[in-house]
Amino acid sequence: MNAKIYLVIGGTGGIGKAIVEQLVNKTANHTEKNTHVFATYYKNVPDFEADNLHWLPMDICDEQSIKQAVETIAQQTDHINWVINCAGLLHSGTQQPEKALRQVETDFFLKNMQVNALASLLIAKHIRPLLAKAERSNDKPAIFATISARVGSISDNQLGGWYSYRMSKAALNMGMKNLSIEWSRSLKDMCVVVMQPGTVNTQLSAPFQSNVADEQLFSPAYSAECLLEVLSKMNASQSGSFVDWAGESIPW
Repeated sequence: MNAKIYLVIGGTGGIGKAIVEQLVNKTANHTEKNTHVFATYYKNVPDFEADNLHWLPMDICDEQSIKQAVETIAQQTDHINWVINCAGLLHSGTQQPEKALRQVETDFFLKNMQVNALASLLIAKHIRPLLAKAERSNDKPAIFATISARVGSISDNQLGGWYSYRMSKAALNMGMKNLSIEWSRSLKDMCVVVMQPGTVNTQLSAPFQSNVADEQLFSPAYSAECLLEVLSKMNASQSGSFVDWAGESIPW
């Protein structure tokens, strides 16, 4: 049987790092043999190391960087079973999510679109050949998963605000739905899914945790465990789904 190969985009963020650690431990704990994890970082090589972990630089805002990372992976393996994109943007050092229309600025809006929506399409564009060669095992499909957000749901929007983030996540959801339809015609054993990880105690959510109940604020490790459990149960017929950390469907 071929090795189980995972690719985690944004492997240094809170959720991404936790997912990397848990995937790496699948081999160490003998729950899954012959597992290899490729994970990306943006600037600095992480100090977390393991025999079956391979770090790669990737700037998700630069298509050439994405292409080069995939080419590097292709030199080491002929397939990838799962891709999980954990990279995302909600705020920066100088800009917070907009509370009102008057705060919308072009550069911040476009950056949100580039990071939260376009990047996943470009990753899918270049990673497709490796996903197409994944060996189907135990009736489980290849996976292309992207972390989305409940605030990207149009029908669930009750509060407004956060224009750039909401719109970019809604755009991501549409892009992944489109991708699931296209790939269903040519990649029969493929599941494209967007996932809401819950409110997780990371740098991304840190400025907005004051109104979150303790029992609703997840650790990165718990969120990662839940997301991986949901993905492990997905099948090809569920491609195009928008689900939360518990596997429950979220309205578009």
